[in-house]
Amino acid sequence: MKMRTNELLGTAGIPGNGGELRFHKRGDDYAISVAGQDGDLMNSSMHGSEELLAEMALKRLPSPLTARVLVGGLGMGFTLRAALDHTGPRSQVVVAELVPEVIEWNKGPLGEKAGNPMQDARALVREGDVAAIIRERKEAYDTILLDTDNGPEGLTQNDNRKLYSEAGIRAIHACLRPGGVLAVWSTHPNKPFSRRLGMGGFRVEEVQVPATGTKGTRHTLWFAKKLTEHPAGKSSRR
Repeated sequence: MKMRTNELLGTAGIPGNGGELRFHKRGDDYAISVAGQDGDLMNSSMHGSEELLAEMALKRLPSPLTARVLVGGLGMGFTLRAALDHTGPRSQVVVAELVPEVIEWNKGPLGEKAGNPMQDARALVREGDVAAIIRERKEAYDTILLDTDNGPEGLTQNDNRKLYSEAGIRAIHACLRPGGVLAVWSTHPNKPFSRRLGMGGFRVEEVQVPATGTKGTRHTLWFAKKLTEHPAGKSSRR
């Protein structure tokens, strides 16, 4: 019986004192974990929910084939791959990745697992914080796909929580084009986040999907459709 290898291929510091990412090869698969924490942050054998994040968001747009897409978090490239697969030749998919080593890992054998999406001419990978890109320009994207950290709770980066705060949701609302869709991936449901989305000018759907296949671990996806202009600078608290 062939033994399953567990080879450490690289490490990377997470900005903001978020710890250390560890990149492993395990048999035919790859995994990224956070040093000192149980389980994997992501694994190339489980990516069904990441692909559904892009596919289901784009299906909610009136013109997905010409969509301009922003992805928060490159990860293992599966969300980017799915976004490219469900858009057309005139689309552009911009990806913000905070950790430069993750970008480098996706240029090698890891990228092959997702079909080398970074090599697609429609893909633009930018090193940096997705929150900064969101604030660059209003009505810039048809859909924003957030696959950062473990969802709104923020496992590795406290700054990620700001992205899902009332102020973060207002910025996302402004960045989306009319009728645009925000899609968010998470390991768990989060009722306060659902309420913030609803109070921030979005019609919200919360969906449970399998991590891979049809059985086993399930992840939470939010699809929030932009309804009306959110009052600039006003809090949605009542």
